[in-house]
Amino acid sequence: MDKKNFKLKEGQPYITLNNLLQVVGIAQTGGHAKIIIQNEEVLVNGLVETRIRNKLVIGDVINTNNIQIEIE
Repeated sequence: MDKKNFKLKEGQPYITLNNLLQVVGIAQTGGHAKIIIQNEEVLVNGLVETRIRNKLVIGDVINTNNIQIEIE
């Protein structure tokens, strides 16, 4: 499993799940991110997540496509 860390910018309290998937290169477009999420291919903190704009905060762990991302 490939592990990555994503650091929120100072003053940025969260990032939405669909934006995170695009920023780290898992999804090429917003539409692709939406499909990945709706197909229940994403786990947030160990649970299947289907909310496209779920707000991810420091400490959240996202798993998809054999990649683990921790929000810092």
